[in-house]
Amino acid sequence: MPVHSPALLDPPRASATPSPGQKKKSGKSGKRRKDPLWARLTVVLGAVLMMTSGVAIVGSKAVISQATGNISQRNLLDEAGKSQAEGGGDLDGPIDMLLLGVDARERWDADDVRADSIIVLHIPATHDQAYLISIPRDTEARIPAFEKTGYPGGVGKINSAFQAGARNGGGWEGGAQLMAKTIKGMTGVSFDGAAIINFGGFKGVIDALGSVRICVKQEVESIHMSYVDGKPMWNADAKKTGKPRTPVVHKKGCREMKGWAALDYSRQRYGLKGGDYDRQANQQQLIKAMAKKATKNGTLTNPVKLNEMIKAAGKAFILDTGGVPVEDFVFTMRGVTGNELIMLKTNGGTYQTQGNGNEALDEQTLDMFRALRQDKLAEFVFYNPQVISSRD
Repeated sequence: MPVHSPALLDPPRASATPSPGQKKKSGKSGKRRKDPLWARLTVVLGAVLMMTSGVAIVGSKAVISQATGNISQRNLLDEAGKSQAEGGGDLDGPIDMLLLGVDARERWDADDVRADSIIVLHIPATHDQAYLISIPRDTEARIPAFEKTGYPGGVGKINSAFQAGARNGGGWEGGAQLMAKTIKGMTGVSFDGAAIINFGGFKGVIDALGSVRICVKQEVESIHMSYVDGKPMWNADAKKTGKPRTPVVHKKGCREMKGWAALDYSRQRYGLKGGDYDRQANQQQLIKAMAKKATKNGTLTNPVKLNEMIKAAGKAFILDTGGVPVEDFVFTMRGVTGNELIMLKTNGGTYQTQGNGNEALDEQTLDMFRALRQDKLAEFVFYNPQVISSRD
């Protein structure tokens, strides 16, 4: 029998599934808090839209369309998109999105990029909750053949699927398509939409917010960046200066971080006790911190800040809404209110290594994806509260 947390006293009901730790309020005196989670999600996707104090959209779908017009839209899913039989194109049901983080830098070839952050975003049909599930980058996967780039198919780490799809002219679009196809084969999950997040461009989104509050759980020295004359620089660029370098160290504790620091921290895995699993938690934490900041500092109600955010988002994201107009896709999310993003752990947050050094998804994780496909993720989380990440 699993151990239940004190806040979870009754199993969720199909008609009104409570989130973990949420207490039901009854009567007219118990007003439900209206956090604009739909807006938080669109911050993550780069579609930061016109709102009043987080409750309602300002303007029509035409205004939304104009606001999101600078976000590049591509076919990122191809055959991994939901079919009509699976509810594809019908936003009344559950919504599943694939979020891919790529660490692209100017000195790297455009087709030599791996997706080091792989996150599945699930919104149940009730549209009152959202879950983030990270897939470990070293998970061994059967990567299918990809005719567009001449890739014959094979077995390898899942993050290499993006690289195999991007090579030989496939580009990031091909990389996302092959990644989505690989994940569908592994988990059975088809997607309503997808987004590629360029971590370098993400810095601009954070800078538009001013900073984000991050709580560092364990001190870690950056393997990517150093200070030169007090200025943070990539190590490769810092070496070229010939000047003394001081390591960037992210010390334990909570603080406001600028874009470069937050992104550098979220990239670290060497030196962390849990390696890539701690990095997954840190990346989920960053997304949640950005979402919180956007809804608390007036960004969504300040036209100047909002414009800066939208411009930055346009540089950071490539979006696919599965053939549904962006304005319809985002407008549907407006009803997702009242709850935080719930961050979930795969493999119990620890390595599940195989003999060859790659990882495999454990039975509990496969059960979690099965519950996602059946839109019973809240019930699964209720009975398996240990999968909830405690990172704030």
